[in-house]
Amino acid sequence: MVSLDSPITIVRPHLIEFGIGTAERLGKWASEKGYVRILVISDAFNATRVDALALKGEITVFADVTPEPDTANLDKVLAVANAADAQLVVGFGGGSAMDLAKLAAVLSGSSQTLHDVVGPNKVKRPRRVALAQVPTTSGTGSEAGIRALVTDPKTMAKLAVESVHMLADIAVVDPALTFSVPARTTAATGVDAMAHCVEAFTNRKAHPMVDLYAIEGTRLVGKYLARAVKDGSDAEARAGLSLASLYGGFCLGPVNTAGGHALAYPLGTRWHVAHGAANALIFPHVLAFNTPAVPEKTSAVMAALGRKTSDNIESVFDAAYSFCAELGIEMKLSGLGVPKGDLDAMADDAFAIRRLLDNNPRDLSRADIRSIYEAAF
Repeated sequence: MVSLDSPITIVRPHLIEFGIGTAERLGKWASEKGYVRILVISDAFNATRVDALALKGEITVFADVTPEPDTANLDKVLAVANAADAQLVVGFGGGSAMDLAKLAAVLSGSSQTLHDVVGPNKVKRPRRVALAQVPTTSGTGSEAGIRALVTDPKTMAKLAVESVHMLADIAVVDPALTFSVPARTTAATGVDAMAHCVEAFTNRKAHPMVDLYAIEGTRLVGKYLARAVKDGSDAEARAGLSLASLYGGFCLGPVNTAGGHALAYPLGTRWHVAHGAANALIFPHVLAFNTPAVPEKTSAVMAALGRKTSDNIESVFDAAYSFCAELGIEMKLSGLGVPKGDLDAMADDAFAIRRLLDNNPRDLSRADIRSIYEAAF
């Protein structure tokens, strides 16, 4: 673990608008900046409510963002982006829309391709267009970060791009946009936000400057997620989750996630399990596995979630599992349609994600990963 005197770099969007009713502030900001050619990247549902952003000018809407987007989906986005010649790109939706917006902002009109920029700090120049992010779920925190992920359908691997040039000029976080999110999705995305915070908090790279956001984001999920699942129109609960998601995004930049996300990714790439649902299913298994390495921080996490546990692995697992299961989340791989015969391939995939596994506080061998998948089946 790093200490208080360890160097750390913190980046944030230049401007963050937060609160109920703030969505229309994007239009005012864009007008003040003089942006008249605007590309909104969204999914089919959110494309129907672009008017909430109060944008003016020549508005092009790409409405075909898919869950867990792959390189083909990105190619479609880039074709539209190049044709639109936009001055401002807006990511309007969940993490998929916001990640594609980041990539469109740096790759449209550029000689660089996706494969040229995979990895950290490979985008060669500052982007030529502005970038705005407007989340409509409370989970990924992508509005605050500098990473974007797309799936390579040939290898079933996530391609991760990291660049400060993908940082939003403005992030508008309006919890009212999440009121319509169904209960099941609310639960899964809420646990995803929590997983960002918990994995950063218990990370080998964990830092006191980030721990503050991480444990508060966890506490917000513990306080508000069940309320929002029960009543989607609960404005206070929705705002609490939006803030938790934003804090999770703050954690992703300087620290990032660890074993939980590494084990969750193959569920999405191979079996198209929604990212939040995958993380929720894996969460209690990896948290319990890591407990011997970070007992005090694990105890703090469970207290933030309102659960009392001992340092015993089984105690932690039972409490974390019940937290997720009580939200109505499917907690078995078999229940998600994952065939048992694929567990070995999934273990191979997860073990190869060294950029995350190397952050984990306790070494996860390939055999450990396979055992977790078996237990989760």
